[in-house]
Amino acid sequence: MRLRPEHLAFLLLGMTTLFWGGNFVVGKAVSTAIPPIALAWWRWVFALLVILPFTLPSLWSIRHTLKQHWKYLLAVSVLGVANFNTFVYIGLQTSTATDAVLLLSATPIIILIFSRLLFDIPISIQQVIGIVISLTGVLIIISAGVPAHLSTVVQGASSSLWIIAAVLSWSLYSVLLKKRSGDINGKVFFAITCLMGWLVITPFYFFEHWVIDNQVEWSLNTLLSILYVGLFASVFAFLFWNRGVEILGANRAGNFIHLIPVWALLLASITLGERMAWFHWAGIAFIFSGIALASFKRKTTNVVTAK
Repeated sequence: MRLRPEHLAFLLLGMTTLFWGGNFVVGKAVSTAIPPIALAWWRWVFALLVILPFTLPSLWSIRHTLKQHWKYLLAVSVLGVANFNTFVYIGLQTSTATDAVLLLSATPIIILIFSRLLFDIPISIQQVIGIVISLTGVLIIISAGVPAHLSTVVQGASSSLWIIAAVLSWSLYSVLLKKRSGDINGKVFFAITCLMGWLVITPFYFFEHWVIDNQVEWSLNTLLSILYVGLFASVFAFLFWNRGVEILGANRAGNFIHLIPVWALLLASITLGERMAWFHWAGIAFIFSGIALASFKRKTTNVVTAK
């Protein structure tokens, strides 16, 4: 049985957030062993080794198209490849994973704002209500079901400016995917943005490695961590995300970001033996309900218009 495009998008975006939930867990776990820019740099080295052999002929065949759209490709490469994960890894040096996830939860709202400002895409009442419900679930999880605890978490998160910058960068990247040329397919688009983003990171990696002398503590654990973020959180996640956004649009796809804390909790429960409490399940119920409401289209919707 063949999946409908919309259902395929739900599956791809769900898997994407699973891989990114693991990315936050891994990024925090190795923050003392792998410098942040080094983790981003080696991540994309591995991703390029995987994707380039399959895409080099296509890249060469449409080289004139790529040259024509180089400004756009450079912009999305910086925003989605160079900035986002590098900023997240830098932020995780001082921020807790909980604070980072809290700030990441603002992504769907920022996507809606950028979509409205740049492309005048209308925002439905259904989307707004869905985002509020989903965000409520995230806050329930982070505050452990006690609203008074939230103020303490927010105060800690407010200092995580790198995570805020990552959220803004990723939101703009997702919205700009709408402008991708139809002559550049998903795999080729990922390969060229991955290559360009890696080139942008390279001078900063050399500075971190040679000037600051902040180097990787190589071990089996660090190697496996780089392999994970390079293959699952990079190659698979980006290809799946780009395809999901192509099918659903950035506004609807952005709601799936709220699944990242859910997957992070489940992964921590499986790998670290942490128990799931009642507020975890309550938050998950809110998150899934909000995503369902905001992502499924209705035949007629009321639209919020600027006045």
